[in-house]
Amino acid sequence: MRDDITSLIGLNVYTNECKHVGKVEDAVLDLDGKKITQLALTNVNEELKDPSKRGILIPYRWVTGVGEIVLVKRVFGFPPTTEEE
Repeated sequence: MRDDITSLIGLNVYTNECKHVGKVEDAVLDLDGKKITQLALTNVNEELKDPSKRGILIPYRWVTGVGEIVLVKRVFGFPPTTEEE
């Protein structure tokens, strides 16, 4: 499990619509369930970031694939739809 978690650190995160979300800085673990529950991201896309925060947390259940990047489902509100723009 250690190799899997450490291999996530530093990977760029993109939505399934090819929009950059951020970069994995850390993972939040559920030690009892022995699973990753969230990813802590930095270098977050300005459209998602709260200026008072350093990064964001996303649920690990959003992850659809991991390789050279982390691919996640569409993050609510990002990218903005034509109604939101």
